[in-house]
Amino acid sequence: MSKVTAKFQITIPREVRTALNIMPGVEVGFDEEKGKFYLVKNPNADPIEKWRGALKVKKATDAIMAELRGYGIENSD
Repeated sequence: MSKVTAKFQITIPREVRTALNIMPGVEVGFDEEKGKFYLVKNPNADPIEKWRGALKVKKATDAIMAELRGYGIENSD
């Protein structure tokens, strides 16, 4: 059982967090059905989309990947 704080917050029990795979930053909501409320994860929230465009890089993706993989680096031995 959870207790409501003075700021109207609750702690989601570990077994519920595990079952719903809820991590910090995950959006949740509440559904109401026949007078009962249910905690649900936001099915529309895409964690990848949240960060899209966050990095401002002027190189093309192919150039970055080639650099990371070491393509074009000659042996200095």
